Amino acid sequence: MPYFDAASAAPLHPVARQALLASLDEGWADPARLYREGRRARLLLDAAREAAAEAVGCRADELVFTPSGTRAVHAGVSGALAGRWRAGNRLVVSAVEHSSVLHAAEVHAAAGGAVTEVPVDRSGAVDAGAFAAALGEGAALACLQSANHEVGTAQPVAEVAEACRGVGVPLLVDAAQSLGWGPVEGGWSLLAASAHKWGGPAGVGLLAVRKGVRFAPQGPSDERESGRAPGFENLPAIVAAAASLRAVRAEAEAEGARLRGLVDRIRAWVPELVPDVEVVGDPVRRLPHLVTFSCLYVDGETLLHELDREGFSVSSGSSCTSSTLTPSHVLRAMGVLSEGNVRVSLPAGTAAEDVDRFLDVLPGVVAGVRERLGVPAATPVAGSGAVAGSGAVAGSGAVAGSGAVGDSGPVADSGPVADSGAVADGVPVVDALVVDALGRRCPIPVIELAKVIGDVPVGGTVRVLADDEAARLDIPAWCEMRGQEYLGEEPSPRGGVAYRVRRAA
Repeated sequence: MPYFDAASAAPLHPVARQALLASLDEGWADPARLYREGRRARLLLDAAREAAAEAVGCRADELVFTPSGTRAVHAGVSGALAGRWRAGNRLVVSAVEHSSVLHAAEVHAAAGGAVTEVPVDRSGAVDAGAFAAALGEGAALACLQSANHEVGTAQPVAEVAEACRGVGVPLLVDAAQSLGWGPVEGGWSLLAASAHKWGGPAGVGLLAVRKGVRFAPQGPSDERESGRAPGFENLPAIVAAAASLRAVRAEAEAEGARLRGLVDRIRAWVPELVPDVEVVGDPVRRLPHLVTFSCLYVDGETLLHELDREGFSVSSGSSCTSSTLTPSHVLRAMGVLSEGNVRVSLPAGTAAEDVDRFLDVLPGVVAGVRERLGVPAATPVAGSGAVAGSGAVAGSGAVAGSGAVGDSGPVADSGPVADSGAVADGVPVVDALVVDALGRRCPIPVIELAKVIGDVPVGGTVRVLADDEAARLDIPAWCEMRGQEYLGEEPSPRGGVAYRVRRAA
């Protein structure tokens, strides 16, 4: 059964397994003790630190091991901010940072600190100039991931690091997703990573703090790991993490090129095989093993379950999953479609035959989910040259002028409706149809919009009432994909939000 979720956790590398088993026999003692067993354990810990530091590109005495990548991020953010309190209390982050960074930012803000969020473009990348402009008065620390965990887009770390150096602000890089593929270029000041992302065991992170960076560890500490990660070291796991990092680096160039070819195949063929799909993330500046796409009119949770039934383990940033009721902050910041989102991240050794079978299975799975949701059949939009699911569909349950439509969601009032609350130049706006999708989760609001748009005359408008947060992303994204005009949103008198769409063709 193909496992396609290496961005969450890569399978344990064979070298990690061997090192873990060996160090269970040799590395069980306390490395802080002076007797024979302690000295042997200390040698293992020092060797692991040297190997990890070489891979990171720092000195061994600049690197400590932590219980996780999240703990490394939290320790790095809190320690750097505390060490630079005289310089200011403002933290600068990108809008697509990992949740560990954003949670640390929330704690900082709750304690009275300031947080500046730098936006990204539709590919998920920050503009280095915009990031530099945010490094103004009072900036104490900046955080920028090396590559995004949901869409794979690589960030301009070297350029941002140069800008940070120019104004004396340290840069913390979350390198969890990229460190297994190569060192992070540029003059970063702090770096955090997590072993289970590159095929090491879970429960090991690392934090590198360059010499000269003002750093004050927060919370209770002890003499271990320079006081930055208190507690007894999990030495067997640390040894396995360092050994596997060295091993994956040795394989990275060849395996990265091979996986990039497989990902290119997915990026090229998914839009050809599945209608109404948006492939997101930068097509060139990206991780070699990761691709993300979103499918219109699809419930993400159902899609993932159906792919699992077919033997494929994939992840999602969609709001329609059991783990969250809000859209992925990454997709929201990018302004791309969130519904039916699928992240495929290939582990080392993925066979081309497994990717081909995924491409064979995916169209039928998506079509089955859409059919169960009552998605209108795809019909050509006159004059647009595109295939759309937005034409009028007989029997779909939404007919202009017919009155309310049972449980299907849309409300098509007899004739134009002018009581929706919108006003332009002091004159009430008349909408041809109102679609009431209040209380219904994605992708239902977009599906109901697609059902009725063909019943609206060209130039006419539809008002969609929805209280699912995902609609704020998915309705504008649907308009862009379907060639319709998104007019904006406003509070709805019935609750939730009213989204207005003008039929363009």
